[in-house]
Amino acid sequence: MFGIDCEAFPVSPIPAVNVATVPQRSPLRYPGGKTWLVPHIRKWLGATEQPVRLLTEPFAGGGIVSLTAVMENMADRSIMAELDRDVAAFWHAALHHGPELRQRVLGFEPTRENVEVLSCVRPCNVVDHGFRTLVLNRTRRGGILAAGASLSRVGENGKGVASRWYPNTIVDRLSEIAKYADRIGFCETDGLKLLEALLSIPGSGVAAFIDPPYTAGGKRAGKRLYAHHSLDHAKLFAMLADSGVNFLMTYDAAAEIISLVRKHNFTAVQVMMKNTHHARVPELVITPFPVFIR
Repeated sequence: MFGIDCEAFPVSPIPAVNVATVPQRSPLRYPGGKTWLVPHIRKWLGATEQPVRLLTEPFAGGGIVSLTAVMENMADRSIMAELDRDVAAFWHAALHHGPELRQRVLGFEPTRENVEVLSCVRPCNVVDHGFRTLVLNRTRRGGILAAGASLSRVGENGKGVASRWYPNTIVDRLSEIAKYADRIGFCETDGLKLLEALLSIPGSGVAAFIDPPYTAGGKRAGKRLYAHHSLDHAKLFAMLADSGVNFLMTYDAAAEIISLVRKHNFTAVQVMMKNTHHARVPELVITPFPVFIR
């Protein structure tokens, strides 16, 4: 299916981890979330010669990598970026209005009617907006926020829209995030522009985790799942090559991406994943130098 090109990349000795075996730190159920990648992140950041002063996550989504790196002291600070207004509102609320957001979570009854009413109400402030994002993320199928996404029908244990609404767990995660809020920055902006700005600062001690929407090679999932999915993949690769920055990047094994990896002499390993149809497909973990294969 993926051809000889993909098969030429070695398989990572670190498997895609069962997400139940690592800390669940993000309150968001994000499509394409990277909790499974946490062991690779630990290996990557642990292999740096100098301590990481700033980790940037320009396509933040659920923000699991920034949360993990800061909470496990693998990076002094992190700065996340997200262009999606709904997701951005959640992070603004979680980082700067934690007590109000937690109170809203504990006071909400996730019935189908309440969720539908909430989805139709225009938010008055950032807490309203962030809470709305959180509720829709936890009650829609697959956590999808894009227009047209449907609410969970059967859900976990037949609980429907409430099947992924664990108020105490969500509040615990929000409380933990609040403890580290002074070390986590967030910008509602184009991730590529933020990355370009940070990479232009000499001696900044930046490391970058990059998980862009998967639209390379005509991939449709990114267009279906994310409101903002347009990205110049070739520009991103060239920018990283020119900067010499330490990065870890994940991509589907599309022919366009395989070509760009080889063009810039990056290193890639395959991590075997299960898709929604339970078929095993490779995802590429890309670094500027060998990290997972010696």
